[in-house]
Amino acid sequence: MPIEHARACLELEAEAIRALIPRINEQFTIAMGMIINCSGRVVVSGMGKSGIIGKKIAATLASTGTPAFFLHPAEGIHGDLGMVTAHDIVLAISNSGETNEVIGLLPTLKRIGTPIIAMTGRAKSTLAQNADVFLDVAVAKEACPLGLAPTASTTATLAMGDALAIALLSARNFTPEDFALYHPGGALGRKLLLTVENVMHGGSDLPAVTPDKTVKEALFSITAQGLGAVLVVESLASMKLVGLLTDGDIRRSLEKGHDFLDKSVAGLMTREPRTITKDRLAAQALNFMEKNKPRPITVLPVVDSEFRAIGIIHLTDLLRQGVV
Repeated sequence: MPIEHARACLELEAEAIRALIPRINEQFTIAMGMIINCSGRVVVSGMGKSGIIGKKIAATLASTGTPAFFLHPAEGIHGDLGMVTAHDIVLAISNSGETNEVIGLLPTLKRIGTPIIAMTGRAKSTLAQNADVFLDVAVAKEACPLGLAPTASTTATLAMGDALAIALLSARNFTPEDFALYHPGGALGRKLLLTVENVMHGGSDLPAVTPDKTVKEALFSITAQGLGAVLVVESLASMKLVGLLTDGDIRRSLEKGHDFLDKSVAGLMTREPRTITKDRLAAQALNFMEKNKPRPITVLPVVDSEFRAIGIIHLTDLLRQGVV
């Protein structure tokens, strides 16, 4: 029996969401236009479970390019309405459209001159009748078998809020880079904001030798810097990259039993190695290194427009930064 109720709950909530699709209509389009042309913020307000949904809608709007915040209606009628201006838009949420605390906001909002978008399940409710735009989130029945706990109605309201946010995101041509700007502390921010320049080793940390140096001398440089490779440059003055020598190259030569330590770097280095520029995203560097053929690479030289070596990236640097 409990399992049947769980399945019935999901079916009813899925039906409630599907029923919203025809309601993406002229009223929805008007609401979008009002928000896009709004010079202020979207002030989302709701009480109880609707308030919890409202907080999520406000957060989604704010993170997708639409300035928004949540206003508790009870706090609003006790002074917090001072946060609202005529340049804002209020998105008022109430399934019944008769929630006292939400209705209590209406006289002051009318006096301020703030446009109101109502998100309610009753077209003839006080809230809908006093709003500039009505978004219909009515459901046939709640998923709660008692018909008491807000379930399908809150799911429908949340889905309509998501639909509004995503439509606005599309209308604003909001990009992943824009999204990352508002999420600098998360993994997405690291992927979309961190550049090669932010993680590369450069300056005095840059291991470099000329092609005439011996492999033994290059090995000392590799060991000293601990990056697993040394850049091979035309000269230390020009720093023009001509090759790359890695500890992997040296290990493979040892396995072959060759006497090479006193030979020049030029005979063992990889000529025309894979490179990247400092302005590229760190995530692009990681993708480039992991998908390199025939084997993934762990070290990537960084060059400027004249192919001068200016840095080096090691795979562990990217993983340490959380660029995954």
